[in-house]
Amino acid sequence: MAEITAAAVKELRDRSGAGMMDCKKALTEANGDLEAATDWLRAKGLAAAQKKSSRTAAEGLVGVAVAGTKGVAVEVNSETDFVAKNDQFQDFVRTVATVALETGAADAEALSNAAYPGGGTVNEKLVSNIATIGENQNVRRVGHVEVSQGVVVPYVHNAAAPGLGKIGVLVALEGDAPADVMEPLGKQLAMHIAAAFPLALSADDIEPALLERERAIAAEKAAESGKPAEIVAKMVDGAVAKFAKEQALLSQLFVMDNKTPVADVVAKAAKDAGATITLKSYVRFQLGEGIEKEVSDFAAEVAAAAGV
Repeated sequence: MAEITAAAVKELRDRSGAGMMDCKKALTEANGDLEAATDWLRAKGLAAAQKKSSRTAAEGLVGVAVAGTKGVAVEVNSETDFVAKNDQFQDFVRTVATVALETGAADAEALSNAAYPGGGTVNEKLVSNIATIGENQNVRRVGHVEVSQGVVVPYVHNAAAPGLGKIGVLVALEGDAPADVMEPLGKQLAMHIAAAFPLALSADDIEPALLERERAIAAEKAAESGKPAEIVAKMVDGAVAKFAKEQALLSQLFVMDNKTPVADVVAKAAKDAGATITLKSYVRFQLGEGIEKEVSDFAAEVAAAAGV
């Protein structure tokens, strides 16, 4: 049986919003596995879906850049938030975003091997920065959007500097509507995406593994109802459909009024303009998504050092 530390209980509580005792029990049931413990809490109705997604762990910056009908977002990580405020680091992230936009580098590896302005590669410049700044850094990921006709609208939530922050969004609107219609629409949609954290453009685009995970959680909940098997099956299907609707951008309720589906917002804008507008794609990068920072139990470390 894995040791259940106070730090692990606190992290699970931060992720799930569940009570301390429930978190401790969940970790015990899951043998210390945070992911499994989170699912256990959700199956028992003690935690909210996706809450942990807004609790990021890594430091650094997300950078966005747009040129014409193309846009790119990059994430560059550092060890501390202090470095993210460093002018040299910020300039590097901004330049890397420009390099990604100009080269079309499809992933972090391709971007790292791309030429950096002034000589060498992005990776060589990164190594030089690590030596001079004195802290480990890495280019983590890159995302692109593009339209053949229309606009790409960038948005950075709580920007640390122009085009740089902890949440970066790109919205690709395809169509023949004028820019003065699509630009403000794209800005509102980007703000929605930053706040609502959709998992995919449409329900059909959600990863099957995520839907299967939700189905397993829903099945465990429904099984405890004691209802006939055919009713349980309908409950499970309904729960998965509800999850997909709430997590897909086009079917989410627009945060500006909390009642109109995003697809209807776009359709109305197109109708009012007498033109075509299609929400083609989007990118949302939140700093540190999926990275778990090591949490140290300071009190335990002090006690151990003192021999207590």
